Amino acid sequence: MTTFADIFKKSFLEEAGDLTIEKFVLSMLVAFICGMIVFAVYRNFYRGVIYNNNFNILLVMTSLITCFMVIVISSNVVLSLGMVGALSIVRYRTAVKDPLDVGFLFWTVAVGVTSGASLYIISLLGTVFIAAIFIILVKCKVGKRQYLLVIKYLDEAAEVVEKEMESKKKVLKNKTVVKDYTELTYEMHMNEGDTSFVNTLSEIKGVKSAVLVEFSGGYSS
Repeated sequence: MTTFADIFKKSFLEEAGDLTIEKFVLSMLVAFICGMIVFAVYRNFYRGVIYNNNFNILLVMTSLITCFMVIVISSNVVLSLGMVGALSIVRYRTAVKDPLDVGFLFWTVAVGVTSGASLYIISLLGTVFIAAIFIILVKCKVGKRQYLLVIKYLDEAAEVVEKEMESKKKVLKNKTVVKDYTELTYEMHMNEGDTSFVNTLSEIKGVKSAVLVEFSGGYSS
């Protein structure tokens, strides 16, 4: 006769499910394939200012680590409780500057969860679908783009620079004055090909530099 103690022992002290080496390897392999898809999408369609390869590698690791954790949690209740307790004391303080990076992190976590739960088709189809949607949204971006223009010039060139910038639609974001030179940062909205004025600015006598950068993240002064 099965007693409550027997049920408790089977549920909490013995391994549950049909976990095998083949199943473990297959889950990790699917997580790796999906993680590499995310890796390729992030590398080829990154929209920020500076591409971070270390973060991209982290995305692949996150999918594998999450998959590994889900496999462990699903195999034994005691291990799952211990895993939850261990993770609850960990604090992550690294700031994520680009909001899209948070989306990629959640994407790899979802890959790891579905792969670890043996939902291989769901994991692959979901990864391909999200990748396709992201690529379409990036490629179909229409209208004017947002840029940051940074001009550094001597005081003698101030009047000419101001005259050159009069006709441009801009918003002053930052102004730095140090002894005999000034640095201005403007936010501008324009088409990708309308950048010839940067060459004109750089040729003005007294202008030390004129830098135009596509702006897609937060700004802090």
